Parts: sequence; structure tokens; C-alpha cells
Amino acid sequence: MREILGRRRKLSLQRKERTALLNAALTYAEQWQWRVVPGVGFDTRGSWRAAGAQPCACGRPNCPVPGAHALDPGLLAATRDPRMVRSWWTRRPDAPVVLATGDRVSAASLPAVAGARALEAMENLGVRLGPVVATPTRYLLLVAPYSLAELGELLDSHDWVPTSLRYHGDGGYVVLPPSSSSAGQLRWVRPPVPDERTGGAAPWLPPIGSLVDALVRAGRTAPDGDRLTF
Repeated sequence: MREILGRRRKLSLQRKERTALLNAALTYAEQWQWRVVPGVGFDTRGSWRAAGAQPCACGRPNCPVPGAHALDPGLLAATRDPRMVRSWWTRRPDAPVVLATGDRVSAASLPAVAGARALEAMENLGVRLGPVVATPTRYLLLVAPYSLAELGELLDSHDWVPTSLRYHGDGGYVVLPPSSSSAGQLRWVRPPVPDERTGGAAPWLPPIGSLVDALVRAGRTAPDGDRLTF
């Protein structure tokens, strides 16, 4: 009997998680007008464990972002259409929610330890922060869209910019809660706050220029690297 009850609880929890992913994807796309697409997800067959490969369903043994990227459909298919979103997540209810950046929202990210340090420094300085996501290895700060020219001009004032600091603009993407990565669950460190200018239809997003200096300083304390691990 205990085994049956435990199995029922597990199934109930899985259904809630799947519903949460669909509801989140619909909120991002329909209410906030952010373009989303399902992530590739993970290989649940267990064969990857025997082979020693990472569990990304894309099949690449050394995938830099296991499970947390688009594949089929690709990133260019990201949409705000709630009918398409509902169709995708009905067919694949466990799929991570991938946000295509550069349109209504962009992002910057840095290693988790440096990210926590940057957030504390910015709060002490009274910098208004937008939504912040914690992955098991990184912090993602969502910001208003920016151009490469704007970003280049901001970074040009710094003698050195750490490669551990990354920018997700036009053509880029990030993964949003309540998705999971190969290393664990994503969560909001700073939940989205409605933007009063839009009547609360979408979250408020800070300009990248108000955060760059603090991000660069914090990033200098983090090891550099070329892996895009989430």
C-alpha cells in the first residue's frame, strides 16, 4: 500500500510540474509577449548513463547546454502565439521553456557566485533590478533589449571584460523557470515585477547600461571559461 501511495504522489507531482511548464510558457508568450520555444530536453532512456555521455536528447555526447536549448523546432520558430505554445507543450509537457532574446527582452549572465555578489553590490547602490534567474551554475539577469553597437560602446570603457560574463541579445536565448537543466532546477532569485508603464502586462526590465559596470566587476572574480553550462 505504501508503494502504491508513493507512486501516486510521484505521478501527481509530475503532473503539477508539467502543468506549471505549460502555464509558464503561456504567461511568457501570451501575457508578456516574449517569444518562446520548447527546449530539447533530456534522454530519459538511461542509455546515456552506460555510455558516460551527458543526458541531452539532442544526442551530442558533449552538448554544452544539455537539454537547455532548442532543436526541433529550432530557435527561429520561437513564438508568442498561445495556440502554438499550447500545442508544443501538450505534446512535450516536460520540455524546458527556452526564451528567444533580443526582441522584447534580453539578458546578461555570469557564474552563480559572482552573480550573487553582483546582486548584493547593486542593491547596496540602490540599482533597480529586473527579473533574475538562478540556474545551478549561473545567474541570468533579464534586461531591456539592446543592440550590439550599444553593448560594444558600454564595454569599450573597460580595459578587460571576463569571458565568464555573457550577453544574450539578438539571436540568443536563455532558459526560464520552472524548467530544469541537467544540473537541477531553475528558480527566480528576483521574481518579475509588473511594469506600471504597460499596465502590468509585462515585467519591468532595466537598461543594460545600468548594470554593466557591476557585472564586469563581479565577473572579474569568477573563473573564465568557454562552456555555456546552465
